[in-house]
Amino acid sequence: MGVNGASGTGPGDPFTTTTAVAVVDADGLITYWSQGAQDLLGYSTADVVRHPARALLRDRDQGAAVSRLRRTERAGNAVLTFRHRAGHTVRLAVRVCPLLAADGRRDWLVLGAHVPAGAPPTSADANGGDATGTTTAGSAPRGAGPTDITTAGAGRTEVTTAGTTPTDTTPTGTGASRTSPVVTRYARRRLASGQPQVTVAHAPPRRGRPGRGGRERSRPRTFFPLHDGAGRTLGICYAARNVTVQDPTRERLVLLNAASEHIGTTLDLDRTVQEFAEVAVPQLADFVAIDLLDVATTGKGPPTRPAGGPPALRRAAHLSIRPDLPKVIAEVGEPIRYPAGSLQNRCLATGEPSREALGPGTPWLPDDPVRWTGINRFGVHTHLVLPLRARGLTMGVVTLLRWENPDPFTEDDQLLIEDLVARAAVCVDNARRFAREHQAALTLQTSLLPPNLPPHNAVEVAHRYLPADAESGVGGDWFDVIPLSGARVALVVGDVIGHGLHAAASMGRLRAAVQTLADLDQSPDELLAHLNDLVMRLSDEAEAAAEGPAAAGATCVYAIYDPIARTMVVARAGHPSPAIAHLTEPVEFPDIPAGPPLGLGGLPFESAEIPLEEGTVIALYSDGLIQASDQDVDVGIERLCFALAHPDRPLEEMCDIMVRALLSDRPRDDVAFLIVRTRALSPDRVASWDVPADPSAVRVVRDDVSDRLSQWGLEELAFTTELIVSELVTNAIRHARGPIKLRLIHESTLICEVSDGGHTSPHLRRAGSTDEGGRGLFLVAQLAQRWGTRYTSSGKTIWTEQPLPGNIQAKRPIHAGINQTYRSPGGEARC
Repeated sequence: MGVNGASGTGPGDPFTTTTAVAVVDADGLITYWSQGAQDLLGYSTADVVRHPARALLRDRDQGAAVSRLRRTERAGNAVLTFRHRAGHTVRLAVRVCPLLAADGRRDWLVLGAHVPAGAPPTSADANGGDATGTTTAGSAPRGAGPTDITTAGAGRTEVTTAGTTPTDTTPTGTGASRTSPVVTRYARRRLASGQPQVTVAHAPPRRGRPGRGGRERSRPRTFFPLHDGAGRTLGICYAARNVTVQDPTRERLVLLNAASEHIGTTLDLDRTVQEFAEVAVPQLADFVAIDLLDVATTGKGPPTRPAGGPPALRRAAHLSIRPDLPKVIAEVGEPIRYPAGSLQNRCLATGEPSREALGPGTPWLPDDPVRWTGINRFGVHTHLVLPLRARGLTMGVVTLLRWENPDPFTEDDQLLIEDLVARAAVCVDNARRFAREHQAALTLQTSLLPPNLPPHNAVEVAHRYLPADAESGVGGDWFDVIPLSGARVALVVGDVIGHGLHAAASMGRLRAAVQTLADLDQSPDELLAHLNDLVMRLSDEAEAAAEGPAAAGATCVYAIYDPIARTMVVARAGHPSPAIAHLTEPVEFPDIPAGPPLGLGGLPFESAEIPLEEGTVIALYSDGLIQASDQDVDVGIERLCFALAHPDRPLEEMCDIMVRALLSDRPRDDVAFLIVRTRALSPDRVASWDVPADPSAVRVVRDDVSDRLSQWGLEELAFTTELIVSELVTNAIRHARGPIKLRLIHESTLICEVSDGGHTSPHLRRAGSTDEGGRGLFLVAQLAQRWGTRYTSSGKTIWTEQPLPGNIQAKRPIHAGINQTYRSPGGEARC
């Protein structure tokens, strides 16, 4: 058993020898005598038990033993001289601890260790001297001295502390301390069981890292019961010893634990390999390099292998104990090659680690003069290469070098580094898989967005989509510009709640649904109502399939701009209101009724109509734009107003300003926004007539249409347009009710619209050979490129579109600032 005191052991240390333990009662009689005491002083148990302790001291004064014990108790430690049974004297380092029984009786536990010859004397070395002097560090009892003494008697138990280790107790005064709760708990357990117990506690170094600025300390602790001559339990003796010699096993465990905490803190591949390098240097090596195969970064198929050569590697990270030295052959991100016979290529081929000493005899070094020069310059003497392998996939190699550390890599070092590399490989593979999944989700997200927006005569468009950072995952933001009948255009920006593949897939569904509903020419509030029903249905289907909500909710703003009426009708579902930058007024955020987010239901959606002048800039955006900064939403709105303050700027420039002013380098949410500049259709490109509900009016309207086409230079379309107008106006007179209106629009196509007060939609059918009617709408569908029906509050409008003549797309001005594109009709219509 050791003794309590200073740390460390060395040659000639007397306290690594056997320790004497004895119990002396209040009358100075010995009641307990250990085997260690017998070995040190030569007396057997029968020789000393129930005999005066003074007989063992060189001074045999009757009161010497008791008074000496009391002085030693107050001092804590002392060196006393005892008589050996053989007649010579023995110097013992002594510690005395009181045993306080329940009946108030005071005994002493005496612990002694042999002091070798030549040890420096102390003030208490002589029997007649003052025993209150403390010993020197070389004579102080080390660790096995009793720390906590638990005594039992009269039905109660108490803990008495004397002579403690600093880490197990807290000093409360000279010669006294407060026992650690852990020690007290163990002592009470041993008192109840009556059995001894040995434990080992570990303490971190006082300063610095393991193996560098400090050493780990192990503390063996022993608890054993003390019995008197009658076999009664006097108490529990606790002995501890500080061992601060270097423990390689403990250091390895500490390093592995530090690696598990430091490596893989994020799912970023570059950061993960850098974290492994920081663990390896300088604890294990003076230089480390991590080189990854293409499969580790792309995740597609097996490693790429150049013709007749080893797989291609790319430097992922490196770290040296000397900043910027040695000069690396490849920087991070650059490809790197190793000679054919190098350990790296051998490691990739076999999947086994390799280590070797580097020097003139290394066979592959002469083939690589650059590495040969660097190794000789720095005196690199040992080389260890391990595969970075996880889940059956080799992702690269790890190279470690030593030159300042004089010890070569040993087999134990290799086993430790293999364990570290295995842990790092799992983290690297996790980061690689996450990057691959994130890229797949991002690819899905971007593929569901419009790749490019076609030009529109009604608006000039610019847009941006910026995905969130990798940790947040892709989101469900989208935008769209949808051409509508009557030269109008629909503007859409939406945001699916959540992130990941489900959000991206839900976004694709909603975008397709919006396009389908827009083709039906529904008003913005009606469209959002149908879209809300779709989101609720998708959520119910997903919950029924136990797959989680495919679309837990979404927000959307839908606007229709009419370049003829120069108005915009807007409705929104839980989405921010558009920003409107007028030419001569401040940026406006119109008060549009805020409907509930899609998927909640319960409240209706409402539209608002806003008049717009030509050249007005409208910004539709997702909430990630104004909430991306660290400031509140008001700050984001102020910055948005700043970006839109000059509506005469090019739209692409305004988009760049918005990105710089409102978004951080790594936004936490994806962002989609759409900026449009309005255009107006010149009045001379629109012709309209009120048609009486009289069949004879069809001929008059047909002649008016022919004249207007001649003014527009579209005589080639006169015949087909007259047929279309005749059929549509005749159907309105026969089957609908007034008022009836006809409108021609000369835009990128020739648009013909016939409106009436009825709500009955015509249906296309193929008439039989014996039918006298039913061929009119079929004929219209054959002559027109597109046709359809849209409903209004006052009735319906049937419209057709015909391509403009000409085989080459030409641009003809419609009005100042607006160009008109003509397209080939793609075929001649025949009746």
